[in-house]
Amino acid sequence: MIIIEPHIHMYSRTTDDYQKMYEAGIRVCVEPSFWLGSNRRYAGTFFDYFQLILEFETVRAARFGIDHFAAVSLNPKEAENVALADEVINGMEEYLKHPRCVALGEIGFNMLTQNEEKAFVRQLEIAKKHDILVIIHLPHTEKLKGALRTIEIIKEIGNNVSKIIIDHNTEETIKMSIDSGCYSGMTVYPISKLSPERVSNIIRQYGTTRIMVNGSADWGISDPLSLVKVVERMKKDGHSQDAIQKIVFKNAMEFYSQSPNWQPNFNLQPVDPRQFQR
Repeated sequence: MIIIEPHIHMYSRTTDDYQKMYEAGIRVCVEPSFWLGSNRRYAGTFFDYFQLILEFETVRAARFGIDHFAAVSLNPKEAENVALADEVINGMEEYLKHPRCVALGEIGFNMLTQNEEKAFVRQLEIAKKHDILVIIHLPHTEKLKGALRTIEIIKEIGNNVSKIIIDHNTEETIKMSIDSGCYSGMTVYPISKLSPERVSNIIRQYGTTRIMVNGSADWGISDPLSLVKVVERMKKDGHSQDAIQKIVFKNAMEFYSQSPNWQPNFNLQPVDPRQFQR
């Protein structure tokens, strides 16, 4: 089975992960911008990071048979330095035009502050202006409150909901996320967030329309093969092959195909490391 990983932070992963992903059937991934573990102090640091995930990371992934795309944004964790946030957002549009950029994201809330909302609104307005796909991050605490406010803001700005995915849903937010008309994402982690069992149960209850699952693997305890485990669990629970395909392939294709830059190559072949490892 060919799998698309629609939200994963490969900047924080090793080449071993790319090898395991390829062996497991993952052929394409999307890397949203995220927090790097400490707050950045200069706008240039953000811009260098955007260029890295749009260019070098694409090359690194391709060497292991995976076609890599990216999304660019100011993450909500770094919205409290308002002057810096404004400088980054002001200089971001150049990177949104990059041929490997398929969305603006991930944006949204972390601690539900006014500064986070300001950065969120500004970036949604940019996405609306340029008709760009958006990846939205729901907060890990006060998730329900964050989801409610997120959906209110989307309506206030007037973005095209079919071009937005609201990610990191759980049982308490998935229905309102689906009802908003946006695509809905669920994240599987070994300890925090959702398990494959919980994802399978949610899909059984709410169906497969506009729903994606991701591993979102980053610095902490996370798993770049989360989607493989979701497939295994869904098979065990009796979900149809078509339902599984929609969750790990078809819905991601449907969503990202709205970006003209989304032209995935599912036939990349790993390169012998002796050709590039020095």
